[in-house]
Amino acid sequence: MVEMNRAESQGHPGQKILALDELLVVRQRLRAQGRSLVVCHGCFDIVHPGHIRHLRQAKAMGDVLLVSLTGDAQIAKGAGRPLIPEELRAENLAELDLVDLVYIDQNKTAMEMLEALRPDVYIKGREYESNDDPRFRTEREAVERGGGRVVFSSGDIVFSSTALIDSLGQSMDPFHSRLMSLLSDPGLDEDALGEVISGFRGKRVVVVGETIRDTYVLCDRPDVAGEGPMLTLRPLETRCYDGGAAIIARHCAAMGARPVLITALPEGEEGTELQRRLMADGVEIRALRLASPIPEKQRFVVGTQKVVKVDLVRPYVLDAAQQDQFVSLVAEGIEDDVGIVADFGLGLMSNQTLRRVCKTLKNRCDFTAGDVSGSRADLLSMRGLDLLTPSEAELRGALRSFDEALSTAAWHLLQETGAAEAIVTMGPEGLISFDPIPGESESDAPFATRLKAEHVPALLGAAVDPLGCGDALLASASLARASGASAQAAAFIGAAASCVQAGRMGNLPVSATDIRRLIGRLHAANLTFAHADVVDASLQARRVS
Repeated sequence: MVEMNRAESQGHPGQKILALDELLVVRQRLRAQGRSLVVCHGCFDIVHPGHIRHLRQAKAMGDVLLVSLTGDAQIAKGAGRPLIPEELRAENLAELDLVDLVYIDQNKTAMEMLEALRPDVYIKGREYESNDDPRFRTEREAVERGGGRVVFSSGDIVFSSTALIDSLGQSMDPFHSRLMSLLSDPGLDEDALGEVISGFRGKRVVVVGETIRDTYVLCDRPDVAGEGPMLTLRPLETRCYDGGAAIIARHCAAMGARPVLITALPEGEEGTELQRRLMADGVEIRALRLASPIPEKQRFVVGTQKVVKVDLVRPYVLDAAQQDQFVSLVAEGIEDDVGIVADFGLGLMSNQTLRRVCKTLKNRCDFTAGDVSGSRADLLSMRGLDLLTPSEAELRGALRSFDEALSTAAWHLLQETGAAEAIVTMGPEGLISFDPIPGESESDAPFATRLKAEHVPALLGAAVDPLGCGDALLASASLARASGASAQAAAFIGAAASCVQAGRMGNLPVSATDIRRLIGRLHAANLTFAHADVVDASLQARRVS
C-alpha cells in the first residue's frame, strides 16, 4: 500500500488505513515521484453527500488524498458523541475509491500530523475561512510553515447524483451502503415504523397555506412549427390535481389523520366545488373568500417529460383587515396535535402575517412544521416551529449561503428561525435531517456545526414526477414526529412518502398503506444491497434460530 500504485489502491479498503510512521514513508516516496499530497481532517461521523462533495473537490486538488479523522477520545463530549466508533469511521472512508489514505489522529488537533507530513494542500470547509479559533490557527500555521497552502472548499450544491458518485469505481456506492445501514437499524425495522404510522390515525392536524391547481396537459409528440423555431404541441388530455396546502391536507387525511385546511378560496362555484371535493376526502375547510381565482400552474407533458410550464398565477393582495381575518381563522377551534404551514409565495401571507400564523400555531398545536416553495416565499419568517423541511436550494437561497458546508447552513437556519430541527431535501441525493446535539451550543463549537446529521438516500432510482415530493415529506414527517418517532425515523418515513409520490405522474395523496408497502419492500430487498459477508451472517443467524 505504501507504494501507492493504482492496483494496490483498489485493494482491500483496510489497506488504506495507516499509522503515522507508514504515512511518513508514503510521503517520502510521493516527493521523490513529484506527486502532491492533499489532506482533509474532521470527525466524519456519518459520510453523507456533503462529505462526498467536499472530498471530491479535495481529490481534484492533488494526486493523493489523505483523510484524517479525529479519534474517539478527542471528540467533544455530548450525548451520543461520537455516533460511530473511530475504527468504523475509518473503514467507511476507506470504502471510497476517491480516498487514497486514511489516518486516525489521536491528538486534539491535526497540527502534529500536518507538521510531520507537510502536505501540499490542506483543505477545510468554507466556514473555517473566517474562523479565529486557536486550534485551527495552529493547524494553518503548521501547513504554511511546511510550504503548503490552506484551501477552503464550499461543498456547494451539486444537482447530479451521477457526477456525485462517478469516482467510486467498483466499490459499493455510499447511498446503497447507507441504505443498508439504515435498514439494519432496530429503530427503523418494519414493525417499529409500522407502529409509528399507526399513530397517525385520528391525529388532529391544521394545515395553513395557499391552494393551487396543478394542471397537466398531456400532448402528442411535439413538432417544430413551420413559421419559426418553436415547438408545436397538440393537447390530447387534461388532468387537474389539487396542489399547495390542499394536497398536504389530503396527504394527512389519506394517512389517517383529521386535517383542517385554512386557505383562500374564490367566491362562487369554483371555491364551493373544491370545498365539496376535499370534504369528501375527509378534509375540513376554513376559507378566506376572495375575488381571486385559484392559482393555476399548467404543465405540458409529452410521455412522462414535462416540456413547458405556464404559471396562470395572479398574486393575492390582502388588505390589513383580510390579513387579520386570515390569522383569526388559524386561531379558531380547539387545540390540535399538528400544525403545518406552507408558504408558496403567492401573497396570501406577508412576512409579518406568516410570523403571526407561526406564533398562533405554536400556541395551539403540540407539534408544528413548515416549508416553502417558490422564489417569493420567506423561509426565515417561519419562526419558532419544531420542524422545517426546505430543499437545499431553498435553504441556501434564504440564507444567501452558497459557500458554507450544508451542516453549517442548517445550523444558521435553526439559529435564525428558532426551529428545533430541519430536514433538508437534496433531490436525487436524498435528504439529511439535522437536529442539535443535546448540551451543545455555538459557544461550545468553534465551527458552529453541532448538529446530528442523518442522511437518508433517495429510495427511488429515477423519479417519474418530482412534483409534490416535498409536500408528502412535510405531511408524513410531521405526523411521525407527533406520533413519537425519532428524528431519524421521521426522516425515513418522509423519504418513503416522497418515494411513493415521485413514482407516479401527478399530485395524488399518499396513504398510510402506500408508505407501509414501500417500507416492507425495502426490508424485503435489503439482502439485495448487502455485501456477501452480510448475507452469509444473516443466513447463519437464521440457521441458528
